[in-house]
This record gives sequence, C-alpha cells and structure tokens, in this order.
Amino acid sequence: MVAPGREGEKTTFSKQTVFMAETTREPRGEKPAVPGNGNNGSFTLSGRMQSIRNALHGMSLMLKSQHNAWLHAFASVCVLIVGGLFRLSDPEWCWIILAIMAVWTAEALNTALELLADAAKPEFHPLVKSAKDVAAGGVLISAIGSVAIGLLVLGPHLLDFLRNCF
Repeated sequence: MVAPGREGEKTTFSKQTVFMAETTREPRGEKPAVPGNGNNGSFTLSGRMQSIRNALHGMSLMLKSQHNAWLHAFASVCVLIVGGLFRLSDPEWCWIILAIMAVWTAEALNTALELLADAAKPEFHPLVKSAKDVAAGGVLISAIGSVAIGLLVLGPHLLDFLRNCF
C-alpha cells in the first residue's frame, strides 16, 4: 500500500506507521558517494589504518580539551606504577585494566556527547546542560567504581607493605 504524497511502502507496527524508502540502484560504472564526517566507506586495510588514525586523533582531542582527562591520565599512570611495584597477579591486572578502561571509555563518550551537543545547540539550553550533566555523572560513576576496584585490588598489597615497613 502506497501512502499518498510519499514514495515507498507503508508498514504498520503496533499503531505506528513507518514509511520504507524504495531502494535505488547506482548506474553501472559510477561509485556511490563516500559518506562524510570520517566514515571511510568500504572495508580496506588503508581504511582501517585511517580509522585508527582518526581514533588516535580523537584521543588527542580529548586530552587537549578535557581537564579531567589529565586527572585520569595521572591516576592511570600512578595505579600502573603501583601495580608494577606490588607485582600484581594476572587476575589483579585484569581488574585494574578494566577499571582504567571503564573511566577512559566514559570520559571519551562524555567528551563526544559534549562536542555534539555544542555543535547542535551552541547557545545555552537547559536540556543540553542536563544531557552534559548526566554524561558527566556517568564518568563519575565509573571513576567511583574504579576507585573501589583499586582499593580492593591494591589495598591488601598496601597493607602488607605498611606492615612490613612499620
């Protein structure tokens, strides 16, 4: 069934109407346009290398623009050094790495959301502020969880070290 005034097929799912676009084929000999904004198109080795360069650029942007990322970097280095000094076991390293990864992932997603929100609505808007606050709350949740993991993993080693020193 074709809806009046729209191309495509009309499909109904639980009281919602969805219009499915008709597919069109590219004329032979012409390549489809490559999507913009960093999408590399088809799967190629050079495309994957460009994706890695883009990801490294994103990490660099995060470190340059987010003051909290520097705090996360400092804390990560400190925990890795302390873990090395305490000669953590493989399972302990897994927990530490997971905790560090969780904070960095949350910070990266928070940064991406902030950049997108600012691009969409450069002037103040209460919903944009709320979205940024919620994303920052997600970073705080992961940081608190990571501190808890750090205390559970490193705490016993630190107590043993202090007992041996005093």
